[in-house]
Amino acid sequence: MVVAEVVRSAFVEGHHHGSVVALAADGRPSWSVGDVTSPVLPRSCNKPLQALGMVRLGLDLPPELLALVCASHSGEPFHLEGVRRILALGGLDVDALQTPEDYPLDDAAKMAAIRAGDEPSSLAMNCSGKHAGMLLTCVLNSWDTATYRSPDHPLQQGIAARFAEVTGEPVAVTAVDGCGAPLLSTSLTGLARGFRALALATDGPERRIAEAIRAHPAYVSGTTRDELKLLTAIPGAIGKAGAEACYAVALADGRAYALKIDDGGARARPVVMAEALRRDGVPTDPGVDAEALDDTGRIPVLGAGEPIGEIRAAF
Repeated sequence: MVVAEVVRSAFVEGHHHGSVVALAADGRPSWSVGDVTSPVLPRSCNKPLQALGMVRLGLDLPPELLALVCASHSGEPFHLEGVRRILALGGLDVDALQTPEDYPLDDAAKMAAIRAGDEPSSLAMNCSGKHAGMLLTCVLNSWDTATYRSPDHPLQQGIAARFAEVTGEPVAVTAVDGCGAPLLSTSLTGLARGFRALALATDGPERRIAEAIRAHPAYVSGTTRDELKLLTAIPGAIGKAGAEACYAVALADGRAYALKIDDGGARARPVVMAEALRRDGVPTDPGVDAEALDDTGRIPVLGAGEPIGEIRAAF
């Protein structure tokens, strides 16, 4: 299903196909576009749900560090310092991380690292917060830290059980994510259902994760990311983007959304989510910054460095 168009000088020069699901406040499917019931690999959208498994296994962190466990962080200094803090709580250093070596995800942070002569590192890799949380959970349970990424490890078994529980679906596929950790499948409907459970929780681990994301959205992404703009525009919202153009957002009243762009085109991801929220009237909800929300969905097409078109929703 076409969900976005690439418009250049008023001519549609390309399309993005994908799928979107919206859950109503009562949890029932409200509307959908494309296939929203087959398994997908939500990539880093899974992180808040993986963090839920860790908290249920005993992980206890201050809110900003719990938000960092849910993050695909930009590699800004406060992110890297936060990862070190998580590791230190378990008596670990950065050598314990089994994330691939990388530069920061944020362009400015990456250029600053290069200018400073820094090499790619496991610490700077955007999933290091999640991995630090996994390692600390192992320490707290006296589990082996050298094999924490193995799907057979008690850590990963516990995370998978909670993931299936909160999404309401069995895990059909366990793949290897870009960071090397297990990647669990669910449908877009299951992903939205999981985020809805976090957003509605009034106590327990689910509530702790939702409140951490709400209080520290910059720790979940970075100071320049569209996710931060969306979460600060909608009071009480939680959300997480993932690679291959996945995105999940849940509102405090129980409405929830999940999408995937088939070709992995990240430029279409915020455009489609902004349109999904507009379709349900979210910009007119009390307290919502409608202009800021709309701005997250404005992706220009450039000619000679100037905007001459746009990526626009087409569903």
